[in-house]
Amino acid sequence: MASTGGLLKNKGEIVFEDQWPAMRPIVLKLLKQESVSHKEWQDLFYGVQLVSVWDDKGPAKIHESLQEDIVTFIKQAQSRVLAHREDQALLKAYIIEWRKFFTQSSYLPLPFWQLETSLLKGSAPSHNSSSTSSKKASSADDSIVRKLMLDSWNQSIFCNIKHRLQDSAMKLVHAERNGEAFDSQLVIGVRESYVNLCSNPEDKLEIYRDNFEAAYLQATQAFYRLKADEQLQANGVQSFMRYVDLKLREEEARAKRYLEPVSATALTQACVNVLIGDHSPTLIAECAPLIEAGETERLQLMFRLLDRVQGGVDPMLRDLENHIVHAGLADMVAAADVITQDSEKYVERLLELFRRFSTLVQEAFNDDPRFLTARDKAFKTVVNDTTVFRLELPANAAIRGVKAVTPESKCPELLANYCDMLLRRTPLSKRLTSDQIEARLKDVLLVLKYVSNKDVFMRYHKAHLTRRLILDSSADSEKEEDMVEWLREVGMPADYVNKLARMFQDIKVSEDLNAQFRA
Repeated sequence: MASTGGLLKNKGEIVFEDQWPAMRPIVLKLLKQESVSHKEWQDLFYGVQLVSVWDDKGPAKIHESLQEDIVTFIKQAQSRVLAHREDQALLKAYIIEWRKFFTQSSYLPLPFWQLETSLLKGSAPSHNSSSTSSKKASSADDSIVRKLMLDSWNQSIFCNIKHRLQDSAMKLVHAERNGEAFDSQLVIGVRESYVNLCSNPEDKLEIYRDNFEAAYLQATQAFYRLKADEQLQANGVQSFMRYVDLKLREEEARAKRYLEPVSATALTQACVNVLIGDHSPTLIAECAPLIEAGETERLQLMFRLLDRVQGGVDPMLRDLENHIVHAGLADMVAAADVITQDSEKYVERLLELFRRFSTLVQEAFNDDPRFLTARDKAFKTVVNDTTVFRLELPANAAIRGVKAVTPESKCPELLANYCDMLLRRTPLSKRLTSDQIEARLKDVLLVLKYVSNKDVFMRYHKAHLTRRLILDSSADSEKEEDMVEWLREVGMPADYVNKLARMFQDIKVSEDLNAQFRA
């Protein structure tokens, strides 16, 4: 039996040059995806460990020799790929070579886990030859050998033909956009190589983003810049909007196949810029006529498209406001003979306009808050307009000793008159049920929200209420008190509301005193 000292002496004589000739054929088999026996696999583990442990320069020599063999193998693969001149054949050949190589980049590093330890830590590793599968797996996932393989592929075959790969892939996508069929796996395979090729742990998508994504976005914009002009000139705005809506959905679906999820936003924005942003003035020019014609479906499509552009719907908001003001005032002027004499007809006309414009906003713009605000702003202009009739009220200030007068809308007065008709015993209140009266009073409150000078309404309402209380002509005393609370809820001037509430308190006190007196 040999002594321990003799055994260590023999092991101390182990050097890289003695072991590599036996290790190298196994490495080449792994690169070529040839069958490796269990014994060869174990011998490679053992050989790497021996050299790493007993040859101080062994790890660096293994790394250098591995790089030489990997680069040689990659150049052979490159020759096989470049033998194909047709685009699809080139892509197929590249994807086959890449996928085989990438698969091996997960297996080849496993026997070299001891090399990883030596090169990374720079210290003598343990003499224990056993290793858990978890250690091997973790070293293979993010190892020096794997990085060496990916970097070598990147610096040789990939850098030499990446432009041809990108151009070929983009030609296939271009053909698909024109309705031609092809094997989508060709583009997907190229994209996968860009994603998996990067060995930068801080940014795994660096190569993909700088090359494939950039080329895809550029090709997409170039395609639709040409197609958009053709579609618009040949088919007009309405057909063009449908075309844009369809293509945006198609490109979003296509991006799910050919791009990484992180690229979806950039792709959508690129399409929006070319298909919508570049043509937004042309689209906007159609907005006002569509609103006037009540083309809600087309307006909804226009809104959906322009809302993708920063500030794209702002002109639509202005067009909606202008339409509501002009259409509303025209309608009121046309009915001036009736509404100036009948407060009921006046309120009904305002409510009909409000419902019409609200329906337009709902059906065309999905009750978007921006369009609801535009509706409110424009309807307020209609309600407070003085075109149909004016109410002269003394102004607060006197100029040169002459009292000035400020023209005001007569809307507050007519609203108060209408409330009086509903709350007083009149032919109108008698033919309505309690629920119908409440609904109409709520309608008045709706219109009242848009009245600028709410004090005018409150003064008239107070005068009517006083008369009803004195003459005991209220149709429903509970409705009278409810109305006061509703006015408070909609934000009417607190001083006026409190005065109305005190009037009811005074009436009750008076009734109690009268009852006591009679008793």
